[in-house]
Amino acid sequence: MQIIFVSDRLATAKTITITGRHMLISMGALTALIIALSSFFSYITVRHAADIRLPFLQDLLRAVNAEDAERSREFVRDNLSVMAVKLGQMQAQLSRLDSLGDRLAETSGLKPQDIKAVTASKDGRGGPLVSPQTLTAPELEQLVDALSRQLEQRSDAMALIESQVLEERIRRSMLPTTLPIQAAWNASTYGWRLDPFTGQRAMHEGVDFPSPVGTPIYSAAAGVVINVEKHPQYGNLIEIDHGNDITTRYAHTSEVFVQIGTLVKRGQKIAAVGTTGRSTGPHLHFEVRVAGVAQNPNRFLQEAARYAQR
Repeated sequence: MQIIFVSDRLATAKTITITGRHMLISMGALTALIIALSSFFSYITVRHAADIRLPFLQDLLRAVNAEDAERSREFVRDNLSVMAVKLGQMQAQLSRLDSLGDRLAETSGLKPQDIKAVTASKDGRGGPLVSPQTLTAPELEQLVDALSRQLEQRSDAMALIESQVLEERIRRSMLPTTLPIQAAWNASTYGWRLDPFTGQRAMHEGVDFPSPVGTPIYSAAAGVVINVEKHPQYGNLIEIDHGNDITTRYAHTSEVFVQIGTLVKRGQKIAAVGTTGRSTGPHLHFEVRVAGVAQNPNRFLQEAARYAQR
């Protein structure tokens, strides 16, 4: 593009050539100027609106602020209502947790005063809904804090119950309260009796389970095998240590399926019935000893019979 300037005084013509680059630079400068002026006037209008006394602008700002504030209040109210509903659900779950804890405590044999020592007393609640009001944020915060403390108390109570149940489970696991064989033990009970070989009065330190040869024999409790031997009187003998100075003996077996050092579980098969050693026929001779002293196995076996009937 060319622009020609003509001077009357000099009667001459001057030509200026405008290229596309010149056009782009001019348009860019014009656009930048417009943006700068717009930004400047906007800044002055908002910054000094109160000073320049523009009523329509002040009304507009107040309307916008009021709308934002109302939206914020609505949002808070809605969230408070939702949180209040969740809080009510948590309180209902807490009540169910209390009931479950009571049943577990009763099952585990825990005393009621032990539970009350770590939990607050439980009270019934109900009644008609009259003049309901939305909770405020501080009120909701207080309720949440109170619920948090209650949950901590219930957690302590459940931990106490769990500890009690675990302790009872370990105690049962380590006590010989499982029948070592599925048979009656009335043939020859613990205590003084007439010896079947000599006819003399002699002490019988265990109980006998008459059964066919090969009948499975099970460990009466969890423990470690501490002795496996062929004894002249006991025959093939197994002795298991259950901890706390409690041991059990299984005598006259035909087969032995464990060895010294074997860790056995409650009810694990360890041998088979036989008639080895000093025996008049196939049976299991079973003993329970505490610190090496023979005890009456009947009290353990009776507990095993009651446990099997549950």
